[in-house]
Amino acid sequence: MTLDSALDALALALDWVPDWLAAVATLSLAALAAMLIHGAVLRLLLRWLPAGHVFLQSLIGATARLIRLGLVVVAVSMVLPLVPLDRETRGVVAHGLLIAAIVLLGWAACVAITQASELYLRRVPVDLAGDPLGRKHVTQIRILRRAAVTLATIVTVAGALMTFDSVKEYGVSLIASAGAAGLVVGLAARPLLSNLFAGIQIAITQPIRIGDALLVENEWGWVEEITGTYVVVKIWDWRRLLVPLSYFLERPFQNWTRQSTDLIGTVLLWVDYTVPVARVRARLEEIVREARLWDGQVVNLQVVDSNERAIQLRALMSARNSGEAWDLRCEVREKLIAFLQESYPGALPRQRAAVVEFEKRAPAS
Repeated sequence: MTLDSALDALALALDWVPDWLAAVATLSLAALAAMLIHGAVLRLLLRWLPAGHVFLQSLIGATARLIRLGLVVVAVSMVLPLVPLDRETRGVVAHGLLIAAIVLLGWAACVAITQASELYLRRVPVDLAGDPLGRKHVTQIRILRRAAVTLATIVTVAGALMTFDSVKEYGVSLIASAGAAGLVVGLAARPLLSNLFAGIQIAITQPIRIGDALLVENEWGWVEEITGTYVVVKIWDWRRLLVPLSYFLERPFQNWTRQSTDLIGTVLLWVDYTVPVARVRARLEEIVREARLWDGQVVNLQVVDSNERAIQLRALMSARNSGEAWDLRCEVREKLIAFLQESYPGALPRQRAAVVEFEKRAPAS
């Protein structure tokens, strides 16, 4: 049998195959060829890629499936004009492939942003307990990453929706009419946009960072996470306080670790006027020097207030971070109270009262 006769026989056999089956078979073969090419090219690329390009290696590994799907979309798009499908069906398939390509591009952009941020954070050693510069980098990268991923997602969804004629017409008419419809859309998107811009501003100006000790709404805790819309503050008793990002740009709050993690803790005691202040100061220095949490910098005792009943002593002691400062304050307070109870119980606050005996007078006759 000659080649011409074989081709004629094949063409005759294909005449009996339904068009939709032939189209599915052709598109499937194109997709299979794209996957085979992807595997060969990916292995060759990873083999010849220099060892120093860590980002490219991690990016190729993270987007391997996306690249495979992208090649399948390209291959099917190239073969689509050759398959025996009617114009309407071919248009629907082509539209679906266009949407898939847009989604894959947006997905790949989000993965690239995530991989770049994770690689940068791995190169920067971070000690959340005592490294303000490291916490600054972590906060900036995480907030900017979320903002970039959010923006890429919005652009991807918008691009996919704009492929529909009805959405295009609606968008053009909305821009042309503006007025009340535009105002409603703007008001509805205001919380999302305000938190998005607040996150970018926080990443740049750094009023708070991951690991900062804050006093917010009369609650003391640490910044545990900064998301795209709110901040998670871990309260000292392990509760979580969720605060909108815009809060930290519009309302006052206390940041105990803005410049450094070192803190001076205070202990306030009301005592009687008869207390020997010098002896209490000496005992405070002994307690603090024996404490494991003291950083060796500040220890002092002062009389800071007085009234008609008692005087107020303020003990100062420093620690390496806010958590250790809190525990050190509790330890010093407990031991000072125990010292006063044992050595100077009369120096504890008391209420004074005087008993006056009035002279008895004889009854009038």
